[in-house]
Amino acid sequence: MLNQKLTNILNDINRVLVPKVCFGCNAHLIRGEDHLCTTCRNDLPLTDYSFNEENPVDRIFYGRINIKKASSFLFFSENSSVQRLIHQLKYKNQEGISNFLGDWYGQLLKESGELYGAVDIVVPVPLHRKKLRQRGYNQVAGFAERLAYHLNAEYVDDILVKTANTKTQTKKGRLGRWQGNTVLYTLMDSDRIKNKKILLVDDIITTGATMEICAKAISKAKGTTLYLASMAVVPQLWN
Repeated sequence: MLNQKLTNILNDINRVLVPKVCFGCNAHLIRGEDHLCTTCRNDLPLTDYSFNEENPVDRIFYGRINIKKASSFLFFSENSSVQRLIHQLKYKNQEGISNFLGDWYGQLLKESGELYGAVDIVVPVPLHRKKLRQRGYNQVAGFAERLAYHLNAEYVDDILVKTANTKTQTKKGRLGRWQGNTVLYTLMDSDRIKNKKILLVDDIITTGATMEICAKAISKAKGTTLYLASMAVVPQLWN
């Protein structure tokens, strides 16, 4: 008890000397708040989409790839708290945001019974090795790892490899040209995931092109069942 009190005091002193700010509104965070203040956390636009019922994320992939279900945690829009949060994650070395979102979403899925016990393996969309060296981490990894923990599934980050160092892609046409010229993602060991139920995880679904290509690579393993999930989805796609 004494050690915990001392830790709290030191943390409070550290907050005064080097105050942490909310990535949503830049307000100073208080004890118990992490990455977001309570107000911004409560205001985050959760999709409330279900893995048990049809939702708009499913419809992005209709006629493109064979998946069991797809869903996303948050809505992504320009100049929003979600955009600022993911920007901090991807470009400002705030890797902990990935775990923060993964724990939140994973707990919700576990409590609702969605995907719990239904998924064998969770796989993050990989970065190219050059990008991984530059950033120092895969922004999706923590999110995927925490989902695996809450869903009682295995986390596997070496089964899918990105073979070309492309820039951030938002248009299917550009990704399609890459796909036509080279294999953008390679499945390394198909026997390892044969007959398994796979949850493929990314940060943001825009057109779904990245997920589509990754899913096609994973589908080369016999008997796989694919689920898709992301931190956020751009809602304008189906308006």
